[in-house]
Amino acid sequence: KPVTEVQLRSAIVNFYFSGALTFCEPYGSGYINDTYLLKFDTEDGIKKVILQRINTDILTNPKELMENISGVTSFLRNRILKRGGDPERETLNVLPTRDGNTYYEDKDGGCWRAYQFITDAFSYDQVEKPEDFYQSAYAFGNFQCLLEDYPAETLHETIKRFHDTKARLQVFKEAVAEDRLGRACGVQDEIRFILEREEIADCFPDLLKRKKIPLRVTHNDTKLNNI
Repeated sequence: KPVTEVQLRSAIVNFYFSGALTFCEPYGSGYINDTYLLKFDTEDGIKKVILQRINTDILTNPKELMENISGVTSFLRNRILKRGGDPERETLNVLPTRDGNTYYEDKDGGCWRAYQFITDAFSYDQVEKPEDFYQSAYAFGNFQCLLEDYPAETLHETIKRFHDTKARLQVFKEAVAEDRLGRACGVQDEIRFILEREEIADCFPDLLKRKKIPLRVTHNDTKLNNI
């Protein structure tokens, strides 16, 4: 449902923001969560904040989701500081609610979170030049490197079986068999391509089960505009 003015105002006053609110508008091109850019007039100048209503139809357990984000970003902050970096720019910084939580739940059940805005930064929805591919890969590689010894077993699975390739393949097979819209006949080469590679669908889960590879944190949606 669309965000109402009452819900938005309720969320704003329940976070620990400083200064006087001077600007509040929808922000960015994301389509899962409802995202707003806020500007506050403070003694130190204009401060910007990102406020989001989490889409709980997709991300059904905001408590576990925010525990994941809070844990990972806190870990990243310490790592970045140790290597002499700037954690205000190199990782997300979760802003607390007035009661010290990582998210706020309004009276209608809407769940809100807030991040410190990273100034002079932007994201691309599409690749514009080859360098964009390189920088994207470098950023995600850096993310993985910083989290190589994060206790991944402590993370919650926020969307159950979302990255279970074996389960995904089974769903694919069922969709092909049902062919509800009668389109399978037009993509036989693509279907065959997938089915011929069935043996690799369970590759990583099997290696994990046999302790041949370590359990690590990964970002499994490595598209350009997630940077």
